[in-house]
Amino acid sequence: MTSLNVVGRFFDVQGGQVYAHVREGDGPALVFLHYYGGSRRTWIPVLRRLDPGQGFVAYDQRGWGDSTSVPGPYGLEQLADDAQRVIDALGYSDYVLVGHSMGGKVAQIVAARRPAGLRGAVLVAPAPPAPIGVTEQMQEMALHAYESEEGILQGIDLMMTRGGLTPELRRQVVEDSMRGGEQARLAWSRQGMVQDVSAGVSAIEVPVLVLAGSHDKVDPPTALADHLLPLIPTATLTVLKNTGHLSPLEVPDQVAAHIGAFVAQL
Repeated sequence: MTSLNVVGRFFDVQGGQVYAHVREGDGPALVFLHYYGGSRRTWIPVLRRLDPGQGFVAYDQRGWGDSTSVPGPYGLEQLADDAQRVIDALGYSDYVLVGHSMGGKVAQIVAARRPAGLRGAVLVAPAPPAPIGVTEQMQEMALHAYESEEGILQGIDLMMTRGGLTPELRRQVVEDSMRGGEQARLAWSRQGMVQDVSAGVSAIEVPVLVLAGSHDKVDPPTALADHLLPLIPTATLTVLKNTGHLSPLEVPDQVAAHIGAFVAQL
């Protein structure tokens, strides 16, 4: 594993600044978008396993991590706008989006806009473009899932992983989940997870790699094969072994290897 050699930076977005870790290096640069409940820290195990020359930015989306003070709105379109502001500020002329879960849905929106410089996207356990069987009860469960340490740990064990997290990573997930702003949690649970963005994703022209966890109970491989791949003509699906929804934390070796291979082929 390599040392990260990152620089901490704030980036201007509408209403405030989001915090990021940036590493200068070879392109295309990787733009990391974390899951609902996560932060830039979610990607650290993956970042440590990338080629040491690979350039990237991993930032806390508004309402999460060190960006909790950034006011709303916290909707998907706003999160996509934020991503573009970070990319533009860094001056990336060649980049790849890497989005996990909620971040995967944000990445789909950005890619559908066909921005200049975008070379591809890696969607890690992504939320599908249209909700699949999401009930009001599920939305309420998502909204209240991060209110207590006990509830978060229960979610890790029952829904989010196959049981492969170290005690340190379990603590990190608890900290990141409880740190998130209430309005940011509300926006995803009430709107983002049920928002239908499927009409736009057919416009994606760049290669898309979808990484699905073999034991993912949130966004299973079969659901992504049936409800995401048919909508994005350029997408291919790879199943990660022995992992649930939090694959960047459970199997970072696999995630980093697939990202590296994908970038090498562009």
